[in-house]
Amino acid sequence: MKKIALSFALSAAMAATLAAEGPSVTGTYVEARTAEVFAGACIMNGEAATTGREALLAWKVDRGQVNGVTLDGLAVIAALAGDTNLGIHEIGGESTPARAAIYVDSRANAAQRKALVAMVKSLSGGLIGSVVHETATPIQFADQGGQISVSTETLKLAVGKSLDHDASCGNKQWFNPLTRVDRAEMGTTNQNEFSAPVLNAKWSHPNKRSSFFGTFSY
Repeated sequence: MKKIALSFALSAAMAATLAAEGPSVTGTYVEARTAEVFAGACIMNGEAATTGREALLAWKVDRGQVNGVTLDGLAVIAALAGDTNLGIHEIGGESTPARAAIYVDSRANAAQRKALVAMVKSLSGGLIGSVVHETATPIQFADQGGQISVSTETLKLAVGKSLDHDASCGNKQWFNPLTRVDRAEMGTTNQNEFSAPVLNAKWSHPNKRSSFFGTFSY
């Protein structure tokens, strides 16, 4: 019994130590979809089955390590395209894993690139079914106070940190963020544009209430 008690005590102490150390990576997260996340039922009834199959997801690491690899200041983006609305399971439908194109900060070395991709896959859970394209590219990721802007040569994302909560048409929040986040708020998508051919899907869906922004840890 003493050995069992000692084992439990050591396990508890280890868990407390890990909790005290906190997450390995922290940073900023932003996403935008091709369908509203905050809307009335009249809009959702028309969009849920026909749109929302694409999204841009972006992470900017403030500081931290993954598997001992330092990722301070690096960014990574996932462009997703699926066969159904990416959040349809939240309103009773059946979703399927999406295809992903992952864009890794060109400043990352080989080990950092691998760590960033692993982080994205883990935080996304079962959302990503396959990575059909992965490349290193310069990424512009800027928090401008009232707006977060992310861009590469083939994609542009700009999310305003405010949302019109007009109650007309019974507006409400229908979806949650597509990935694991610590704190997220809904935003207004000023720009959501993807033009690369790698996903067999191109889109431009500005001026929608279709985004989230906030913080993440891993």
